[in-house]
Amino acid sequence: MGHDRLTTLCYIQRGEEYLMMHRVRKQHDVNHDKWIGVGGHFLEGETPDECVVRETYEETGLRLTQYHLRGLITFLSDQWQTEYMFLYTADGYEGDPDALPDCREGELRWIPKRAVYELPIWEGDKVFFRILEEEGPFFQLKLRYEGDTLVECVRS
Repeated sequence: MGHDRLTTLCYIQRGEEYLMMHRVRKQHDVNHDKWIGVGGHFLEGETPDECVVRETYEETGLRLTQYHLRGLITFLSDQWQTEYMFLYTADGYEGDPDALPDCREGELRWIPKRAVYELPIWEGDKVFFRILEEEGPFFQLKLRYEGDTLVECVRS
């Protein structure tokens, strides 16, 4: 399997806020105009932890010091290849959270957790936000989309 199908996504927490990215910068972005966390694709030979630390630093300038692998999400779609995403939360970092860089991927902003559901986000993301709120054990989720529509959601 190519490592282009393996990704990380991280929600950095600051009190009752998540750091979110509004994906408005890149053309042909499957996440265009959606709000998501930070992260990206694995480089050859990287572990999930190495990937999430590198990607977070590249996109935010923050160096993670405390982070937690919360779940593994399998995305199936009729429009793009299957993707396996390692979902993290982080609550420790070095750097200035108010001096976020100008990111080529999108606009970074701290969003109150309760306001996240009102943003244009993927339907499946609402599912894993609710699971993250439970502070429960490691979970797996299968999300199947037809276009932008979530048609199957299975938690295991």
